[in-house]
Amino acid sequence: MNKIPITRIALLAVAAAFLSVACSSKPKPVTAPEAKPVAAAATPTPTPAPAPAEKVEQEPEVPVHVSVEELNRRGYLKDAFFDYNRYEIRQDQRDTLEKGAAWLRQNPTVQITVEGHCDERGTAQYNMALGQQRAQAVKDYLVQLGIDLSRIQIISYGNERPFVIGHDEEAWAQNRRDHFLVTAR
Repeated sequence: MNKIPITRIALLAVAAAFLSVACSSKPKPVTAPEAKPVAAAATPTPTPAPAPAEKVEQEPEVPVHVSVEELNRRGYLKDAFFDYNRYEIRQDQRDTLEKGAAWLRQNPTVQITVEGHCDERGTAQYNMALGQQRAQAVKDYLVQLGIDLSRIQIISYGNERPFVIGHDEEAWAQNRRDHFLVTAR
């Protein structure tokens, strides 16, 4: 009979030890004097929000005296490239178009023409149609990004104006593009 009470006592001791460990793991409230040294040592200096960093990357609004020719020379709007026989905007080109849209939003009087281009493969008629589809796809994407439809014109040059002269994939890849031309301020 003595073994039962000892077993119970042992179980109670183990349960008490378990409860005391479980209860002691709860964080104690920190008083103000203790919080200052810990917070000062553990908390780094606050970093600026991402929004100012975005402003640094964005091109500034263009002064009024800058000509259309100068805007085109400066190349604020970068070409968008396409896969062979395709007019869907590639994922890796979306960032380029988004930066261009941000610049257009900063310069709301600028009007553009999106020129659709193709490589030399395919018939002239096919390439003209494909260039038109590429230019339209970019126009639609810019409109989705908040650019007014009336500011964007499109034209297809098919394979008539190659950017790179050549008869291999390296040249063709550079010619499958939409090029931006600023047409008015």
